[in-house]
Amino acid sequence: MSTLTQAAVEPSTTPPVHTDLTGMSGRRAFTDRAARVVMWGAFLLACIPLVWILVSTLVKGGHMLLSGSWWSLSQNGITSRVVGGGAAHAIQGTLMQAAVTAIMSVPIGVLTAIYLVEYGRGRLAKVVSFMVDILTGVPSIVAALFIYALWVTTFGFQRVPFAVTLALTLLMIPTIVRSTEEMLKLVPNELREASYALGVPKWRTIVSIVLPTAFSGIVTGVLLGLARVMGETAPLIILGPYTKSMAHDLFNGLMATLPTMINQDRTEALQPALDRVWGAALTLILLVFVLNLLGRFLGRFSKVKN
Repeated sequence: MSTLTQAAVEPSTTPPVHTDLTGMSGRRAFTDRAARVVMWGAFLLACIPLVWILVSTLVKGGHMLLSGSWWSLSQNGITSRVVGGGAAHAIQGTLMQAAVTAIMSVPIGVLTAIYLVEYGRGRLAKVVSFMVDILTGVPSIVAALFIYALWVTTFGFQRVPFAVTLALTLLMIPTIVRSTEEMLKLVPNELREASYALGVPKWRTIVSIVLPTAFSGIVTGVLLGLARVMGETAPLIILGPYTKSMAHDLFNGLMATLPTMINQDRTEALQPALDRVWGAALTLILLVFVLNLLGRFLGRFSKVKN
């Protein structure tokens, strides 16, 4: 019998090697469960302050919003000891300043992001990106002091609500630029290349393909910027002092907003003033919430039509 045949017939004396996969899969399962516990714990921990704030504002300021006068009257003639009045003057001022800020910030921010993503090459693009990074880290009080030095000290103008919108624009532009830039980068290059292959110019591709595809993300970035500027207080205190009366002119006189209304009454220890503080805080939260719902509604129409 040949050597190969004998080796095939005789049983091997080498002990079999057993691979124990139980321990490895057990460690993987334990790691997976531990990671889930850590992530859920971090999520619940992050929700604690959010829920605490929402519950506190609802309990302490919810009854103010149930009154019709809160939405229709101002605080003109109302003292800290008097119960009554409303926040119509502050709501109107907040919405007007936010709208003007968005009108100035959105075109600048979106066009800057388009330049950085679609056209930006070389030293100029690096300088623009660097300046946007600097604006992102600028504190609100620094932006307010800059506008004060330019608007009041240099040009000699009065402190008016429009000066507040200039400071808020400086704070809103970098948020829009960065969010829009990220959304434009997420648009697949295949869409651009298919459009170029059909002979469509680059500017038309951006307007008809790229921007509609990224529209939902751009709207989200705009709303994040609005949510930030609507809650800013430092520019309002420095450039637009509080008034209890209704105001409609951005270029003359004073104008109330919800943050300045909160700041005005927060130092009062009397219950009517404290109720108005919590009511104004809850109103500001609701305004931001409504803006987010509006953004989600607009995002439904952001897809490119086939």
